[in-house]
Amino acid sequence: MSIVREEMKGKAEVYHGDELCQEKSKQILKEVGLPNGLLPLKDIEECGILRETGFVWIKQKKSTTHKFEKIGKLVSYANEVTAIVEKNKIKKLTGVKTKELLVWVSLSDIYVDEPPSGKISFQTPTGLFRTFPVSAFQVQDHVKEV
Repeated sequence: MSIVREEMKGKAEVYHGDELCQEKSKQILKEVGLPNGLLPLKDIEECGILRETGFVWIKQKKSTTHKFEKIGKLVSYANEVTAIVEKNKIKKLTGVKTKELLVWVSLSDIYVDEPPSGKISFQTPTGLFRTFPVSAFQVQDHVKEV
């Protein structure tokens, strides 16, 4: 069941299609000061942002798992990911889990320390957190040929 309601969509910027949603999700991450490779999702059907509250959502066709090679971490993304974004932070994150030892752990908050520290922290609902280099989540922007 989706937590994104139709009345929210009426007030939000809503985008459809994988290519446009990939571009918009990276743009939103950049706007709030987070690395653009944080959400490596596939086959995105819809994404949106309610600017007055910072509520964002991304719906993909099916859940996906991604390994961040630079830190050797496996992350699972549900078919719907939601969060509240603000400067250098993602709060109330849903739909994202990371594998720690043999257990999948939900993530609730992501925040970047004030530059130039180069550190990003991931927090669970219980308050436990891990910190990594921001560079592990940064991807090169593809330049479109004209």
